[in-house]
Amino acid sequence: MNAMDLAHPAEEAAPKLLGALLTHETPEGTVSITITETEAYSGTADPASHAYRGRTPRNAVMFGPAGHLYVYRSHGLHWCANIVTGADGIASAVLVRAGRVIEGEDLARKRRGGKVESPRLARGPGNFCQALGITAEHNGTALLTGASVVLSEGEPVPAALIRVGPRVGVSRAHDWQHRFYLAGDPTVSAYRLSPRAKPSAGA
Repeated sequence: MNAMDLAHPAEEAAPKLLGALLTHETPEGTVSITITETEAYSGTADPASHAYRGRTPRNAVMFGPAGHLYVYRSHGLHWCANIVTGADGIASAVLVRAGRVIEGEDLARKRRGGKVESPRLARGPGNFCQALGITAEHNGTALLTGASVVLSEGEPVPAALIRVGPRVGVSRAHDWQHRFYLAGDPTVSAYRLSPRAKPSAGA
């Protein structure tokens, strides 16, 4: 996967990232995960995006260039990984919500703790990062240039398997159809409407 594949608005790039691989090599070993669920966040035009109110030191990576990793802490508990997309200077990112571990399952399970079933190892954005070993130190990583965390192409996903729906757990613009996932895949997280969700206009 090259930078041109990611140089599109998040809502266009998000379904194309299904089936792609994120791989992290560490001294402990290598974990590779196939992406099965994504959510698009469209920057300053998107009330649910971290960049909605403009550029800050926290969200600067979202403004490009494409192909970098934007990592943030959710609710002070879990790290979440986003793949930056779009044109340089315009905030756009795709949250990786879930995936299927295809290499390094024992290491991923060790990181997750306990006897976690295989489909649940990387189900949900926090679990995905934990299984892959992603933390704040990986914020800004260039995913296409041979860093320790690499984004690469996987098997093509037939369009008939891709489903679209509202985003999970966000309070603003929750009804935007910016969530993309593989139909029937057991690794995909369950839909959950935020109790703080407010009605919003369409995307």
